[in-house]
Amino acid sequence: MRSHRPLLAGAAAGVFALGAAAGLMAPSAFKSAQAADSGTSAPTNVSQPIPLGTAPNYRAIVAQNRDSVVGITIEGETKTSSDQPFNPFGNGGDDNPFSQFFRQMPHPHNQLMHAQGSGFIVSSDGLILTNAHVVDGAKEVTVKLIDHREFKAKVLGSDKTSDIAVLKIEAKGLPAVRLGNSDKLGVGDYVLAIGAPFGLEETATAGIVSATGRSLPGDGAVPFIQTDAAVNPGNSGGPLFDASGAVVGINSQIYTNSGGYEGVSFAVPINLAQGVEQQIVKTGKAEHGRLGIQIQNVDQSLAQSFKLSSPAGALVAQVEPDSAAARAGIKSGDVILKYNGNVIADSGQLSVQVNATAPGQKATLDIMRDGKPITVTATVGSAGSATLAKNSDTGDGGSHLGMKLRPLTPAERSEVGVAGGLVVEESGGRAASAGIQQGDVVLSVNGTPVNSVSQLRDLVQKHGDQVALLIQRGDSRIFVPVGLG
Repeated sequence: MRSHRPLLAGAAAGVFALGAAAGLMAPSAFKSAQAADSGTSAPTNVSQPIPLGTAPNYRAIVAQNRDSVVGITIEGETKTSSDQPFNPFGNGGDDNPFSQFFRQMPHPHNQLMHAQGSGFIVSSDGLILTNAHVVDGAKEVTVKLIDHREFKAKVLGSDKTSDIAVLKIEAKGLPAVRLGNSDKLGVGDYVLAIGAPFGLEETATAGIVSATGRSLPGDGAVPFIQTDAAVNPGNSGGPLFDASGAVVGINSQIYTNSGGYEGVSFAVPINLAQGVEQQIVKTGKAEHGRLGIQIQNVDQSLAQSFKLSSPAGALVAQVEPDSAAARAGIKSGDVILKYNGNVIADSGQLSVQVNATAPGQKATLDIMRDGKPITVTATVGSAGSATLAKNSDTGDGGSHLGMKLRPLTPAERSEVGVAGGLVVEESGGRAASAGIQQGDVVLSVNGTPVNSVSQLRDLVQKHGDQVALLIQRGDSRIFVPVGLG
């Protein structure tokens, strides 16, 4: 992988894709669906604990599967302006809480690109799985087998949301891997990765599962398998095997200070990959469910503000107009506790399940609103068709919180894109300690929209030790808990 090492030198800590496209970051994604009969290996319940005091036969796993792992070389062009920094989680500027942790990489404009990644054969007639970021921007894709035969590959489909791509080469009688069941993985299970880190083919590394269902910062929800198996640039798209020799994941990303292995690697679960593969083979693309809401985790302070018995669920910060959530009656300030009967522990779990729901299907959501449980039914929308979304009193009605507020002018409401709200002219005391800044816009108190300073004062006085203020800063919205005691 010609350009990875100099690009990665001296990088700040961050999560990065491992494969081609000069290290392009893989977007986050949606939860797996169980595989149907598509001509590939069906998942089996193979990821069972092995007896204490024994270890998997890694030599046998490599011998059984090395012929099924392929190297992928792409040729294409980078399209990013040379003076435009690349941030794997978007260019959110200083307002992005993650921006300080993730490296920004310059990409020369229209520079010819040669890059490498890994993949593996899932059917004897030439279907190959890899990461979408491995083939992103590729004009030509070449697959190299272990016997040194090379084939020009056709990209049947590439889904950036899940970071899965399906390739096809014209060959018969190829050795296919056996697919396992990633839902059966547990922390501590043995795993083994095979790929081409730094272009070094047929490299095997081993470790254990460090965590399952891991959510990374971003706007999607791949329930990543976290491992401590050594994977590096060039490993992207390669298989992650369990102790029985079945594929349970696709190596995709690393967390790194240096650009190399530091013990934290992430793989896309194979169950997710199979669901995407089936859609791509059938239609050339993958569809994802979408509600049209911005959500956040519920901590202890927010749980207290919203009268929850425990800090769990997904708190709705914003509902997009004319979205599936809006049509179902979901409101800002709702806390979603269950989705189709499945308990939602945090916002990442909800994103995973919504993304796994086919557009057009109905979903039942158990919600806590104003301290009372309700149930709503939503017809899930499609991510592909997503919408990219008079008060004159002024004064220090928020002085109990440490703020000086005033209503937005009509021009400001139009500019911000809201129907009402109060702009923070000064922030101090409890509000400043909670992170509220001058220029923020207060939209609601515990989910109740506010349009005047006196209304906010009344709402604050009705609550005990804690309130949750919905704050808009730029294009982002988040509930901020503020203590009153």
